[in-house]
Amino acid sequence: MNPLARLRELIGSVIRSKVAGPDAEAREARIWGADGERWHAPDDVIWAVNRDAAMYAGGVRALLLQALHPSAMAGVAGHSGYRSDPWGRLQRTGEFIAMTTYGPIPAAEELIGRVRAVHERVRGKTDDGTPYRASDPHLLAWVHAAETASFLASYQAFGPRRLGPGEADQYVASAAPAGELLGAVDLPRTEADLLAAIEAYRPELRASAAAVDTVDFLLRTPPVPWPGRIGYWMLAAGAISTLPRWVREELKLPTSRWFDRLVGLPLGGFATRVARWAITPPTTREERARA
Repeated sequence: MNPLARLRELIGSVIRSKVAGPDAEAREARIWGADGERWHAPDDVIWAVNRDAAMYAGGVRALLLQALHPSAMAGVAGHSGYRSDPWGRLQRTGEFIAMTTYGPIPAAEELIGRVRAVHERVRGKTDDGTPYRASDPHLLAWVHAAETASFLASYQAFGPRRLGPGEADQYVASAAPAGELLGAVDLPRTEADLLAAIEAYRPELRASAAAVDTVDFLLRTPPVPWPGRIGYWMLAAGAISTLPRWVREELKLPTSRWFDRLVGLPLGGFATRVARWAITPPTTREERARA
């Protein structure tokens, strides 16, 4: 195996171990290897978007955006274990997205049922004493909207090609049913309606102390070994550059167009291309021979 192939295998194995966890093979068997009808077909837009490396920047973007809702942030800070077990939380989220996108319908429904049961137990108060519960349809709709918009925005910025308006609408529509099975109601089916829904939440959003702490954790002291932090920071810079200006202002993140043009978008694109190259197995005879 030549040095480039070894580097590809090393980076790919590290990414897979962090995203999928130590039982990656068993998870893949449950999702990809099991027989049965799926909600989505290989030619659906959601199939391509949710499998691309742009999802890594999208995940960071979603966490930053979701942090602006005090109730969502209180639930994460108080119940998710994101500090004590950040990779476990990432792996559970990744499994949910993968199962509901690519897995057999019965297995996807079973997983959704387990998540709903967890949500029923998660409740408390925000920093200003406002009660919240994770099963609240309004709160679930916010989490879904922030996540869907982030995955779409990151794919549009860093994916292998840009989706047309009809394809973007198809992605939003395809993502909605799983969110509604979790308990959200009447989720958006078009990109325009999705962005309008996020705008409608703005009066509720603010950078709480927990949100500021989470941003610091994600961007300044991420749970990433030092050899991988440069790549992570590149993805995070890309994620920041795709956020709306008002979100960045609230979270005190860079808002300059020069940051976007010279730092965020180029570095995010480079890191995504490297990750995509690393997790995609060689496909041609020439690539296999070089490996």
